Amino acid sequence: MKVLVIGGGGREHALAWKLKQCERVHIVFVAPGNGGTAADPGLRNVPITDPARLADFAAAEKVALTVVGPEAPLAAGVVDLFRARGLRIFGPTQAAAQLESSKAFAKEFMQRHGIPTALYATFTDAGAAHAHVDRHGAPIVVKADGLAAGKGVVVAMIAAEAHAAIDHMLQGEGARVVIEDFMAGEEASFIVMCDGTHVVSLATSQDHKRIFEGDQGPNTGGMGAYSPAPVVTPNVHARVMQDIILPTVAGMAKDGAPYTGFLYAGLMIDEQGRPRTVEFNCRLGDPEAQVILMRLKSDLFDLLMHATEGTLDQVALQWDRRVALGVVMAAHGYPATPRSGDAITGLPAGSAELQVFHAGTTLEDGRLLTSGGRVLCVTALGESVRLAQQQALLAVRGIRFDGAQWRNDIGHRAIKPASPPAAPPAAA
Repeated sequence: MKVLVIGGGGREHALAWKLKQCERVHIVFVAPGNGGTAADPGLRNVPITDPARLADFAAAEKVALTVVGPEAPLAAGVVDLFRARGLRIFGPTQAAAQLESSKAFAKEFMQRHGIPTALYATFTDAGAAHAHVDRHGAPIVVKADGLAAGKGVVVAMIAAEAHAAIDHMLQGEGARVVIEDFMAGEEASFIVMCDGTHVVSLATSQDHKRIFEGDQGPNTGGMGAYSPAPVVTPNVHARVMQDIILPTVAGMAKDGAPYTGFLYAGLMIDEQGRPRTVEFNCRLGDPEAQVILMRLKSDLFDLLMHATEGTLDQVALQWDRRVALGVVMAAHGYPATPRSGDAITGLPAGSAELQVFHAGTTLEDGRLLTSGGRVLCVTALGESVRLAQQQALLAVRGIRFDGAQWRNDIGHRAIKPASPPAAPPAAA
């Protein structure tokens, strides 16, 4: 059968890589794809991004299943368009995708359905927003209302940062910001698959948003991830399902927008193990997808077919017991002003334990070049977080492109520090 993956980032490369291994799949199209999918003989790039043309392509090629990777096509209604043409596609409708495409919608939804999250207020007027920050002080969180490719959030530790974010985000007609109370704790990514009624949870994961080691500096789309996430204990997992995921799926159905697709709940887990919702995404995370799919042993095509048939209750997923850890290699100047066009060399051969998933790359005249902020996600399996980290970093250090930047501490929250040496005996 033929499968179409819509998108061109690291998440889509990982989806295509996993799908091409499935027994019933013989062609995986990636639209538009990237340099990594172009170089893979098992994948075929399709230079189309327009939703109507993608539907035409899927119909002409008799594509059995389409999977949507990024948020923009979902917000534009690509699922609605495919369904209207009688084409099988996995993802939420435009109405359901508002959980991600509008932070104001998501916060109102959570408040209406009693889903735990931070207290918030929504503003279109800069003066009122500034006054709110003055009243509440910092730390405080400022979010642009629309899609922002994972970078529309400022966690302001001082009030001046919040005021600057408001001025930046409220430029342009119709701009809105959501200002939230700061939530302390440890973040985790909780991703499930939904068929409108049933839910299957994927392996837990944790990503690292900050650009610099020690979780410092500005937020990015994600500098690396690992799976599983120890912070999501069995008790936390049960609470997330009971208090957040199942009420969300039931609430969307009640509101007339049944949810099908990947649903990503970004969590903040406090010291008592209580989870609250930071945000919803209507897709697999990136770079969480890379580490989750490295560990998935079940047939992804069969899983997606169940999801589009409303039979996810018949599925039991199988996972590799090992840890998967991915280190993102980003371009010079990322996240503010990433540079493109740098030649990439030294890529290792892929194996069952190591894969390099491409995000911001392009293949030109046989040369692999950078073409975006996050360039590669080097992902390894290991018996522990530390061993997976070591394997990923060993490969990272052999890859070359000018200005490459990465973090050496991905997974640090799950790596216990070595015991200090015993103190020498006191002198007699």
